[in-house]
Amino acid sequence: MSILNADLHCHSVVSDGTLTPEELAARAASNGVELWSLTDHDEIGGQHRAAAAARAQGLRYLTGTEISVTFAGETVHIVGLGFDPADEGMRQGLEQTRGGRGGRAREIAAGLATAGIPGTYEGALKYVGNPALISRTHFARYLVETGVCKDTAEVFRRYLTEGKPGYVPHRWAALKDAVRWIREAGGVAVIAHPARYKFTANEEYALFTEFKAHGGRAVEVVTGSHTVAEYARYADTAREFGLAASRGSDFHSPGESHTDLGQLPFLPAELTPVWDLLADRIQ
Repeated sequence: MSILNADLHCHSVVSDGTLTPEELAARAASNGVELWSLTDHDEIGGQHRAAAAARAQGLRYLTGTEISVTFAGETVHIVGLGFDPADEGMRQGLEQTRGGRGGRAREIAAGLATAGIPGTYEGALKYVGNPALISRTHFARYLVETGVCKDTAEVFRRYLTEGKPGYVPHRWAALKDAVRWIREAGGVAVIAHPARYKFTANEEYALFTEFKAHGGRAVEVVTGSHTVAEYARYADTAREFGLAASRGSDFHSPGESHTDLGQLPFLPAELTPVWDLLADRIQ
Protein backbone atom coordinates (compact mmCIF):
# COMPACT_ATOMS: atom_id res chain seq x y z
CA MET A 1 0.00 0.00 0.00
CA SER A 2 3.03 2.29 0.04
CA ILE A 3 2.58 4.03 -3.34
CA LEU A 4 -0.80 5.75 -3.18
CA ASN A 5 -2.46 8.86 -4.50
CA ALA A 6 -3.09 9.97 -0.93
CA ASP A 7 -4.25 13.49 -0.11
CA LEU A 8 -4.03 13.99 3.64
CA HIS A 9 -4.40 17.76 3.98
CA CYS A 10 -7.42 19.84 2.94
CA HIS A 11 -10.09 22.11 4.41
CA SER A 12 -13.88 22.36 4.28
CA VAL A 13 -16.46 24.98 5.26
CA VAL A 14 -16.12 23.65 8.82
CA SER A 15 -12.92 25.75 9.00
CA ASP A 16 -11.72 28.01 6.17
CA GLY A 17 -12.45 26.05 3.00
CA THR A 18 -15.32 26.84 0.63
CA LEU A 19 -16.57 23.29 -0.09
CA THR A 20 -18.52 20.94 2.16
CA PRO A 21 -16.96 17.65 3.29
CA GLU A 22 -19.24 15.90 0.80
CA GLU A 23 -18.12 18.12 -2.08
CA LEU A 24 -14.47 17.55 -1.15
CA ALA A 25 -14.92 13.78 -1.08
CA ALA A 26 -16.50 13.85 -4.54
CA ARG A 27 -13.72 16.09 -5.87
CA ALA A 28 -11.04 13.86 -4.36
CA ALA A 29 -12.61 10.74 -5.88
CA SER A 30 -12.96 12.35 -9.32
CA ASN A 31 -9.27 13.36 -9.18
CA GLY A 32 -8.13 9.80 -8.52
CA VAL A 33 -7.41 10.12 -4.80
CA GLU A 34 -7.23 6.68 -3.15
CA LEU A 35 -6.75 7.71 0.50
CA TRP A 36 -8.17 10.96 1.82
CA SER A 37 -8.26 13.01 5.02
CA LEU A 38 -10.15 16.17 5.91
CA THR A 39 -7.90 18.30 8.15
CA ASP A 40 -9.89 21.35 9.21
CA HIS A 41 -8.11 23.92 11.38
CA ASP A 42 -8.37 23.15 15.11
CA GLU A 43 -11.67 21.37 14.49
CA ILE A 44 -12.95 17.80 14.13
CA GLY A 45 -16.65 18.63 13.72
CA GLY A 46 -16.65 17.55 10.07
CA GLN A 47 -15.07 14.13 10.61
CA HIS A 48 -18.22 11.99 10.66
CA ARG A 49 -19.54 13.68 7.51
CA ALA A 50 -16.18 13.30 5.78
CA ALA A 51 -15.86 9.61 6.66
CA ALA A 52 -19.42 8.89 5.48
CA ALA A 53 -18.84 10.85 2.25
CA ALA A 54 -15.60 8.97 1.65
CA ARG A 55 -17.39 5.63 2.04
CA ALA A 56 -20.08 6.77 -0.40
CA GLN A 57 -17.37 7.63 -2.94
CA GLY A 58 -15.41 4.40 -2.42
CA LEU A 59 -12.50 6.31 -0.85
CA ARG A 60 -10.36 5.04 1.99
CA TYR A 61 -10.31 7.56 4.82
CA LEU A 62 -8.16 8.71 7.76
CA THR A 63 -9.46 11.09 10.41
CA GLY A 64 -7.63 14.42 10.41
CA THR A 65 -7.18 17.89 11.83
CA GLU A 66 -4.59 20.70 11.58
CA ILE A 67 -3.63 22.19 14.93
CA SER A 68 -2.14 25.68 15.24
CA VAL A 69 0.83 25.89 17.60
CA THR A 70 3.24 28.66 18.55
CA PHE A 71 6.93 27.80 18.27
CA ALA A 72 9.84 30.27 18.39
CA GLY A 73 7.45 33.15 17.77
CA GLU A 74 5.96 31.59 14.62
CA THR A 75 2.64 29.87 14.02
CA VAL A 76 3.34 26.27 13.04
CA HIS A 77 0.73 23.76 11.91
CA ILE A 78 0.68 20.17 13.13
CA VAL A 79 -1.56 17.76 11.24
CA GLY A 80 -3.04 14.87 13.20
CA LEU A 81 -4.03 11.72 11.30
CA GLY A 82 -5.78 8.50 12.26
CA PHE A 83 -6.90 9.54 15.76
CA ASP A 84 -10.15 8.68 17.53
CA PRO A 85 -12.43 11.70 16.94
CA ALA A 86 -14.36 10.86 20.12
CA ASP A 87 -11.26 11.27 22.31
CA GLU A 88 -12.06 13.75 25.07
CA GLY A 89 -8.51 15.11 25.45
CA MET A 90 -8.38 15.96 21.75
CA ARG A 91 -11.84 17.55 21.84
CA GLN A 92 -11.02 19.75 24.85
CA GLY A 93 -7.61 20.76 23.52
CA LEU A 94 -9.03 21.88 20.19
CA GLU A 95 -11.81 23.77 21.92
CA GLN A 96 -9.24 25.74 23.93
CA THR A 97 -7.21 26.47 20.80
CA ARG A 98 -10.26 27.76 18.93
CA GLY A 99 -11.27 29.96 21.84
CA GLY A 100 -9.09 32.95 20.99
CA ARG A 101 -10.19 33.35 17.37
CA GLY A 102 -13.23 35.54 18.04
CA GLY A 103 -11.34 38.19 19.97
CA ARG A 104 -8.52 38.14 17.46
CA ALA A 105 -11.01 38.64 14.60
CA ARG A 106 -12.43 41.76 16.25
CA GLU A 107 -8.89 43.13 16.67
CA ILE A 108 -8.19 42.45 12.97
CA ALA A 109 -11.38 44.35 12.06
CA ALA A 110 -10.37 47.28 14.27
CA GLY A 111 -6.98 47.45 12.59
CA LEU A 112 -8.54 47.41 9.13
CA ALA A 113 -10.99 50.13 10.19
CA THR A 114 -8.09 52.40 11.16
CA ALA A 115 -6.74 51.77 7.65
CA GLY A 116 -10.01 53.07 6.20
CA ILE A 117 -11.81 49.75 5.65
CA PRO A 118 -14.82 49.59 8.00
CA GLY A 119 -17.29 46.74 8.50
CA THR A 120 -14.88 43.88 7.87
CA TYR A 121 -15.88 41.76 10.88
CA GLU A 122 -19.48 41.58 9.72
CA GLY A 123 -18.30 41.07 6.15
CA ALA A 124 -15.96 38.23 7.09
CA LEU A 125 -18.76 36.49 9.00
CA LYS A 126 -20.63 36.01 5.72
CA TYR A 127 -17.91 33.59 4.64
CA VAL A 128 -17.71 31.63 7.90
CA GLY A 129 -19.30 28.19 8.09
CA ASN A 130 -18.26 27.92 11.74
CA PRO A 131 -18.10 31.28 13.60
CA ALA A 132 -15.72 29.81 16.20
CA LEU A 133 -13.17 29.43 13.40
CA ILE A 134 -13.27 32.90 11.86
CA SER A 135 -9.81 33.53 10.39
CA ARG A 136 -7.76 35.88 8.24
CA THR A 137 -8.86 33.93 5.15
CA HIS A 138 -12.48 34.98 5.72
CA PHE A 139 -11.43 38.64 5.96
CA ALA A 140 -9.41 38.20 2.77
CA ARG A 141 -12.41 36.84 0.87
CA TYR A 142 -14.53 39.79 1.96
CA LEU A 143 -11.89 42.31 0.86
CA VAL A 144 -11.74 40.65 -2.56
CA GLU A 145 -15.54 40.65 -2.85
CA THR A 146 -15.70 44.38 -2.05
CA GLY A 147 -12.95 45.22 -4.55
CA VAL A 148 -10.34 46.36 -2.05
CA CYS A 149 -7.90 43.82 -3.52
CA LYS A 150 -7.91 41.66 -6.65
CA ASP A 151 -7.22 38.35 -4.89
CA THR A 152 -6.64 36.91 -1.43
CA ALA A 153 -2.86 36.86 -1.89
CA GLU A 154 -2.90 40.66 -2.31
CA VAL A 155 -5.03 41.05 0.84
CA PHE A 156 -2.52 39.10 2.92
CA ARG A 157 0.41 41.00 1.42
CA ARG A 158 -1.10 44.46 1.99
CA TYR A 159 -3.13 44.03 5.16
CA LEU A 160 -2.83 40.75 7.07
CA THR A 161 0.85 39.88 7.50
CA GLU A 162 3.20 41.11 10.21
CA GLY A 163 3.64 44.89 10.17
CA LYS A 164 0.41 45.49 8.21
CA PRO A 165 -2.69 47.15 9.68
CA GLY A 166 -4.81 44.00 10.00
CA TYR A 167 -2.15 41.74 11.50
CA VAL A 168 -2.88 40.42 14.98
CA PRO A 169 -0.74 37.61 16.42
CA HIS A 170 -2.40 34.76 18.24
CA ARG A 171 -1.08 32.58 21.01
CA TRP A 172 -1.84 29.03 19.93
CA ALA A 173 -1.30 25.64 21.59
CA ALA A 174 2.14 24.50 22.71
CA LEU A 175 3.89 22.03 20.39
CA LYS A 176 4.12 19.39 23.11
CA ASP A 177 0.39 19.64 23.86
CA ALA A 178 -0.72 19.35 20.23
CA VAL A 179 1.47 16.29 19.67
CA ARG A 180 0.24 14.76 22.92
CA TRP A 181 -3.45 15.24 22.04
CA ILE A 182 -2.91 13.46 18.73
CA ARG A 183 -0.76 10.68 20.18
CA GLU A 184 -3.06 9.97 23.14
CA ALA A 185 -6.04 9.79 20.75
CA GLY A 186 -4.25 7.04 18.84
CA GLY A 187 -3.08 9.15 15.90
CA VAL A 188 0.15 10.26 14.27
CA ALA A 189 1.40 13.88 14.42
CA VAL A 190 2.82 15.43 11.23
CA ILE A 191 4.65 18.74 10.76
CA ALA A 192 2.68 20.48 7.99
CA HIS A 193 4.34 22.32 5.05
CA PRO A 194 7.66 23.03 6.87
CA ALA A 195 9.07 25.24 4.10
CA ARG A 196 6.45 27.90 4.87
CA TYR A 197 7.89 28.83 8.26
CA LYS A 198 10.38 31.68 8.48
CA PHE A 199 12.86 29.82 10.69
CA THR A 200 16.62 30.00 10.75
CA ALA A 201 18.40 26.68 10.27
CA ASN A 202 18.89 26.41 14.03
CA GLU A 203 15.22 27.14 14.78
CA GLU A 204 14.07 24.56 12.24
CA TYR A 205 16.42 21.97 13.72
CA ALA A 206 14.99 22.76 17.16
CA LEU A 207 11.43 22.35 15.82
CA PHE A 208 12.12 18.89 14.41
CA THR A 209 14.13 17.85 17.46
CA GLU A 210 11.42 18.87 19.93
CA PHE A 211 8.65 17.50 17.73
CA LYS A 212 10.28 14.08 17.66
CA ALA A 213 11.05 14.19 21.40
CA HIS A 214 7.35 14.79 22.11
CA GLY A 215 6.35 11.77 20.00
CA GLY A 216 5.83 13.34 16.56
CA ARG A 217 6.37 10.81 13.80
CA ALA A 218 6.02 12.38 10.33
CA VAL A 219 6.53 15.43 8.13
CA GLU A 220 4.74 16.67 5.01
CA VAL A 221 7.29 16.27 2.24
CA VAL A 222 5.06 16.71 -0.81
CA THR A 223 2.52 19.49 -0.29
CA GLY A 224 0.88 22.24 -2.28
CA SER A 225 3.16 25.08 -1.15
CA HIS A 226 6.46 23.20 -1.60
CA THR A 227 8.68 23.47 -4.67
CA VAL A 228 10.37 20.46 -6.26
CA ALA A 229 13.59 21.46 -4.50
CA GLU A 230 11.72 21.55 -1.19
CA TYR A 231 10.35 18.04 -1.78
CA ALA A 232 13.97 16.88 -1.91
CA ARG A 233 15.03 19.01 1.05
CA TYR A 234 12.33 17.66 3.36
CA ALA A 235 12.81 14.12 2.11
CA ASP A 236 16.35 14.52 3.45
CA THR A 237 14.95 15.94 6.71
CA ALA A 238 12.61 12.95 7.07
CA ARG A 239 15.57 10.61 6.68
CA GLU A 240 17.74 12.64 9.07
CA PHE A 241 15.15 12.56 11.87
CA GLY A 242 13.76 9.10 11.15
CA LEU A 243 10.31 10.46 10.29
CA ALA A 244 7.65 9.07 7.99
CA ALA A 245 6.53 11.23 5.05
CA SER A 246 3.10 12.65 4.30
CA ARG A 247 1.50 14.08 1.17
CA GLY A 248 -1.33 16.62 0.95
CA SER A 249 -2.49 19.43 -1.29
CA ASP A 250 -3.65 21.83 1.49
CA PHE A 251 -6.65 22.46 -0.77
CA HIS A 252 -9.07 25.18 0.41
CA SER A 253 -11.08 26.34 -2.59
CA PRO A 254 -11.30 25.80 -6.36
CA GLY A 255 -10.77 29.53 -6.94
CA GLU A 256 -7.89 30.03 -4.52
CA SER A 257 -5.73 26.94 -4.19
CA HIS A 258 -2.66 26.47 -6.38
CA THR A 259 -2.87 22.67 -6.18
CA ASP A 260 -6.04 20.63 -6.55
CA LEU A 261 -6.83 17.51 -4.54
CA GLY A 262 -4.83 14.51 -5.73
CA GLN A 263 -2.66 16.45 -8.19
CA LEU A 264 0.71 16.27 -6.39
CA PRO A 265 3.63 14.03 -7.40
CA PHE A 266 4.04 10.79 -5.47
CA LEU A 267 6.25 10.59 -2.41
CA PRO A 268 9.89 9.61 -3.02
CA ALA A 269 9.95 5.81 -3.04
CA GLU A 270 12.62 5.37 -0.37
CA LEU A 271 10.62 7.15 2.35
CA THR A 272 8.15 5.49 4.74
CA PRO A 273 4.66 6.83 3.94
CA VAL A 274 2.74 7.99 7.00
CA TRP A 275 -0.18 5.76 6.01
CA ASP A 276 2.03 2.71 6.54
CA LEU A 277 2.07 3.69 10.25
CA LEU A 278 -1.72 3.94 10.24
CA ALA A 279 -2.82 0.88 8.29
CA ASP A 280 -5.10 -0.27 11.12
CA ARG A 281 -6.76 3.17 11.36
CA ILE A 282 -7.77 3.50 7.70
CA GLN A 283 -11.55 3.36 7.26
